[in-house]
Amino acid sequence: MIKEIFCIICAILCFCYCLVVYGIKSGSNFYMIWGAGGVFFIAAAVFYHFHLWARLPSVIQKLSVICIAAGITIFVAVEGCVISQYHAKAEPELDYIIVLGAQVKANGPSSVLKFRLDAAYDYLIENQSTSCIVSGGQGVNEPCSEAQGMKEYLEQRGIAPERIIMEDKSTDTSENIAFSSVFLDKENDRVGIVTNNFHVFRGVSIAKHYGIKNVCGLAARSNVYLQPNNMFREFFGIVKDFVCGNL
Repeated sequence: MIKEIFCIICAILCFCYCLVVYGIKSGSNFYMIWGAGGVFFIAAAVFYHFHLWARLPSVIQKLSVICIAAGITIFVAVEGCVISQYHAKAEPELDYIIVLGAQVKANGPSSVLKFRLDAAYDYLIENQSTSCIVSGGQGVNEPCSEAQGMKEYLEQRGIAPERIIMEDKSTDTSENIAFSSVFLDKENDRVGIVTNNFHVFRGVSIAKHYGIKNVCGLAARSNVYLQPNNMFREFFGIVKDFVCGNL
């Protein structure tokens, strides 16, 4: 009975959080994973209620436990890597910082992107010799390229146009880094990757993969109430980039 109640509570929480993330209109369909989680927990409650687990062959039971344990272990290990760069602070007087793109809306950068741009702005004000590469193409739901939106935002805040380089063709984190790296001397330039705290580990790891020798992270903040979604989504992003050979 306790297991069934626990599963039902988890299902309700998943469905409610799905609606919260959907309401943000982030441009991503990842909110659906929380709906799927709700369905999973409802199914688990039914499974426990009718004692279906005991009816499964012992081999299936053991394999299921092994798979679940392996999945949890991998998840914890990956999230540990993410947290290790959660408070990354860039070294002073870098040659370049690369601001990774995120959604641009009709009224300007999304909140996620503003956090990145504000962190970049603060760094550029404190380090006047550093140049900034803004990286991101135009999605189907965006009024302009992310790079253009970022450049305009920084210029409006007073950053000189000659300090800003636009890379406006990339469509994901890997391309952000790969396409931006053509502006760099990858052997000698000191480079900072500017992105939200949950995203720094992946950004820095991809930069190293593409041969940027002297690279560090600069963590921008993010919405606290969206962190469960961000951290869970980042897990899949890291796994995808690992499988695709980008890490």
